[in-house]
Amino acid sequence: MDPGSVSDVDHVTHGGTADHSLVDFSTGSNPERPSGLAGVYESALSTARRDSLDDCSRFRVAAAAFVGCNPDEVVPAAGVIQALRLAVGVTVSPGDSVALPAPCCGEYAREVRLQGGEPVHVPHDRLLERVDPAEHATVILSYPANPLGTAYPRAELRAFIDDCRRADTPVIVDETYLGFTRLPSTAGLDGVIALHSVTNVFGVPSLRAGFAAATGDLGDRLSRARCSWVLSSPAVEVATFCLEQDDFLEATRDRVERERPRILAELDRLGYDPHPADGALVLFRAADVDRVLRETRRRGFAVRDARDYRRLDSHVRINVRRPDENDRLLDALAEAV
Repeated sequence: MDPGSVSDVDHVTHGGTADHSLVDFSTGSNPERPSGLAGVYESALSTARRDSLDDCSRFRVAAAAFVGCNPDEVVPAAGVIQALRLAVGVTVSPGDSVALPAPCCGEYAREVRLQGGEPVHVPHDRLLERVDPAEHATVILSYPANPLGTAYPRAELRAFIDDCRRADTPVIVDETYLGFTRLPSTAGLDGVIALHSVTNVFGVPSLRAGFAAATGDLGDRLSRARCSWVLSSPAVEVATFCLEQDDFLEATRDRVERERPRILAELDRLGYDPHPADGALVLFRAADVDRVLRETRRRGFAVRDARDYRRLDSHVRINVRRPDENDRLLDALAEAV
């Protein structure tokens, strides 16, 4: 990329709030975290006094079991955004065209532009049928989609990945929110770079731990390009512990599966026109987004203004939290209609 053009690439707006008195529905983070996690972190602090070996072997094994691939296909990263930068860096060259869904996380286009590539936005629900893989150097997807909350049907996604593999076009699949579902990962499929955030589904997003997973030449390129020592020892220890908490994951998925249809039904009853959802993210249309933002904040909640996503001009995004918090947010949304 021309060094002078870096100044033309802006940072991307994200959810989250600095006001910790608010119940935060604006991010996709789990409101719960595994019991015993704090003790693991405190114990791991002792290792921060010396350099780590940077092999992350136990982390790789736990991550591989989490997504169903081989440990040697896992490349650790300091969160999913760093994994995205690594994946884009090994697949996109200046002048390359990269297909992206619209709407999608703004970081996708940003990382493509930082490599000198050209993002081409295609409507999310038409991408699998409209995109000719031969016309693009890479395709980036989110599964389930952010901010829409829906997941491509598994058979259609696999068929598209097969088409991309035949065209020698890598597919980067952002699976940040997959852990909230029982959908199978794309990790381990040839031609795919699957990206995972360990810390969102386990309720510690600021820990910044994640990974990419890829087979064959793609995996080799990721491993060679990866920066050494990007993960602190405490982050590795805590992330490894989290990935091994099967009972916590099951409880989280059970809660999301119970609460999501209830939230969607109530939003529909209130006239908010919710988008179908397959995970923990819920997107809905609001006649007056500013009123929704004001009223929910007045009642003690932060929700995501989704108008900064491409193709969305009157939408709000929330995530599924605890039942009592969901109830109170729905009461606040009833006042904002």
